[in-house]
Amino acid sequence: MSVRAPVEYAGLTSIKGPLVCVEGVGGVGWDEVAEIRLDSGDVRHGVVLEVAGDLAVVQVFEGTRGLGLEGARVAFGGGPMRIPVGEAWLGRVCSGRGEPLDGGPPVLGTELREIGGRPVNPAARATPRDPILTGVSAIDGLATLVRGQKLPIFSVGGLPHLELAAQVAAQATVRDEPFAVVFAAMGVTNADASMMRDRLELREPSDDLVLVLNTADDPLVERITAPRLALTVAEHLAFDLDRHVLVVMADMTSYCEAVREISSSRGEIPSRRGYPGYLYSDLASIYERAGRIQGLAGSVTQVPVLTMPGEDITHPVPDLTGYITEGQIVLAHDLHVRGVYPPFDPLRSLSRLMRLGAGGSRTRPDHLELAAQLYALVAQARRVADLAEVVGADALSESEARYLTLVDAFEADFVEQGVDEARTIEETLDRGWGVAATLPARELTMVSEAALREHYPGERGRDEGPAG
Repeated sequence: MSVRAPVEYAGLTSIKGPLVCVEGVGGVGWDEVAEIRLDSGDVRHGVVLEVAGDLAVVQVFEGTRGLGLEGARVAFGGGPMRIPVGEAWLGRVCSGRGEPLDGGPPVLGTELREIGGRPVNPAARATPRDPILTGVSAIDGLATLVRGQKLPIFSVGGLPHLELAAQVAAQATVRDEPFAVVFAAMGVTNADASMMRDRLELREPSDDLVLVLNTADDPLVERITAPRLALTVAEHLAFDLDRHVLVVMADMTSYCEAVREISSSRGEIPSRRGYPGYLYSDLASIYERAGRIQGLAGSVTQVPVLTMPGEDITHPVPDLTGYITEGQIVLAHDLHVRGVYPPFDPLRSLSRLMRLGAGGSRTRPDHLELAAQLYALVAQARRVADLAEVVGADALSESEARYLTLVDAFEADFVEQGVDEARTIEETLDRGWGVAATLPARELTMVSEAALREHYPGERGRDEGPAG
């Protein structure tokens, strides 16, 4: 696609907050990049938000402080924002605009690509398959992440979702194939940004990490471009260089709030909770860039992280995200209060594509059976706990009381782990069997007799067998 040569216009029509208006333009389109050059020699960058006739509205990345209506010239780049792509991104830290934040030189590449991405023909999509192991037992054991999947983490303010996102990014692996991680942080505090950089240093020896960092005091437009820049880098690594790429994006709620604020600046009619009516399609334009393509070896897998205002899962951001993605990992406030990390809520979490990535040679043959059994046991334990609140724990039968013990073992021995602790899938499944062994083998009705004989701890599993 040809790119129009830049055209420069002198003077600004108006300045309002981070927005400037330029009059008398021609041939300018939405999302086109722009440069604002001042007589002082200062150069600022922006993107076209709106075009009406010969009037263009430009959001300035660096802000409009010090700008005047005179003494400024605006040059439009002739197309959307483009970045160089290639393996030179690996090991780098950059802003949401692609500017280096690690003290290194600008990232160079042999090809420029638009950060808006290229649409993938649905008929060319391949079915996601094979796992990405995160080293987190709750995820690997009960909500397995599959290559090509999009599996969000739903959290609330005050929970350690950023710590979990950084842990997943730092520990994630695939077996015997080229791998990379792209982490896009959006609207995070400087303290959280420092924490993430410290945690992600674990990947430095692998030299397979890209960090795109947008803090809360950075320009809003960089919050919009950050996930798209990250995905453009990931798509090239996956579909041109045959890597499996995990893209972690946190916090998507901050991204959506930036979309809402920019929409308000444009004067658009708000929809639910003040968000624009096109929020669904905007999120889909990001989430649907995950997947596999027939005939290509690589894949792009997404883990978007978002916070639910007021712990409301029907809020537009989690609600729309749930429509587009394939499952969710939900973090629970009550588990966090009890000191459980990660505060994984098993009965509200699921990976809809888990069967495509777990079991058989992919992890271990007993994986899916054990996961189903643990879900069933925890669900029954929740019912027993509700009963105990009504009649008292002393009124429970011996069999019912065991379920309360099982919940304690599940949280302490399976879910609970350190923020820098990486577990193998074998260790995770063995811990799961240890939790299941809190009950007699006859209570384990969702696992095969062969699995019981091989994995149930002690002789009791071999003697008692499954019920029925």
